[in-house]
Amino acid sequence: MSDKISNMLEAAADRTVTVVRGITDEQLGAPTPCSEYDVRALAAHLFQVVVNFQALAAKKDADFTVPPEPLEGAWRERFAEETVRLVEAWDAPGADEGTTGAMGLPARTVGAMVLGDLTLHGWDLARATGQPYEPAGVLLDVVGEEFRALAPMGREMGMFGEPVPVAEDATPFEVLLAETGRDPGWTRP
Repeated sequence: MSDKISNMLEAAADRTVTVVRGITDEQLGAPTPCSEYDVRALAAHLFQVVVNFQALAAKKDADFTVPPEPLEGAWRERFAEETVRLVEAWDAPGADEGTTGAMGLPARTVGAMVLGDLTLHGWDLARATGQPYEPAGVLLDVVGEEFRALAPMGREMGMFGEPVPVAEDATPFEVLLAETGRDPGWTRP
């Protein structure tokens, strides 16, 4: 797998789409490792992220202040379709070059942010619904590097919690989860 954002997004999307398709209607009210979200709210948030980051790939602004649309109808299939559009948007020539978004961040950083959201929220949803989830190694390298750099700003903006301590023998993914304020040992109540 190359370190091109679109290729990594495709790998992350494949894993997360599998988790989303595995969510049952009965699980939508279940808690997640993101304490402010239940499964329904987190899936809706992630759906919104996937759509908004398509605009950012095209160097357009995205409005994250609008509440996510409710999950209705064939939302799992629509989520899968939107992740395909996300990969295509970041595969367009120049998508990962220059700057994008209202904050004027480097496009590659913004691409790593959506890669991180797909990866971390994929894990959150998998944990909340009792499904397996393991990201590819190159995803961890890129997401870990970018999220370590963004962590102070992420905490300041309330996007990340305070780091959680992990054992010395923690895996790189467990370290990443902990750096974003997630307890790698979180299990469904």
